[in-house]
Amino acid sequence: MQDDPTLNPALFWVGDGESIWNTQLGTKNKSCQSCHGDVKKSMRGVATKFPKIINGKLQTLEGQINQCRENRQGAVKLTYESKDLLALTALIAIQSKGMPIAVKETPANQESLQKGRDWFNQRMGQLNLSCAQCHEDRAGLKLGGSLIPQGHPNAYPIYRLEWQTLGSLQRRLRNCMSGVRAQQFEYGSTEMAQLELFLMWRARGMPLESPGVRP
Repeated sequence: MQDDPTLNPALFWVGDGESIWNTQLGTKNKSCQSCHGDVKKSMRGVATKFPKIINGKLQTLEGQINQCRENRQGAVKLTYESKDLLALTALIAIQSKGMPIAVKETPANQESLQKGRDWFNQRMGQLNLSCAQCHEDRAGLKLGGSLIPQGHPNAYPIYRLEWQTLGSLQRRLRNCMSGVRAQQFEYGSTEMAQLELFLMWRARGMPLESPGVRP
């Protein structure tokens, strides 16, 4: 489904993203195209490098989209999991489909990467489980009849059949936190960005499959 454009439901969001990309918005009456031009050329490879440090701050792709809207277009930020933010993220991500994830450890992101690694290995919630205990120690085994995956983020944003819609990596992470009965990190929080950075670094070299399809 994810490889066939006629079967992947996420392509509807990509189409919406193309419309938003070319729409002039905000007090500055600018579109994404006004600054970046043809999305197929300017955004090629971009999604493989996020999250990354920009002006001293760890930034996710969604965060960078919102920063551009606010600073370059004079438009309001989009809320996480909103249709428009998912559409723009999917549009940008699909331009890098098949390219290897290129997040690297650098002096600038070293501290954030370590904190993300700590979150991945930290037990949490009433079930007292960490991400690593499921997605490393027990990857390939079954949980409730379902295969436990390695927990790689290379297909997000993703259309999950159980959701019947497109969703971000942060939505999936919050689902896991809810599953172990832990307090969920807020959308767009520093903790989420740190964990997302570690997961992308952990998946470095894997091909980007965004937007993917999963059960």
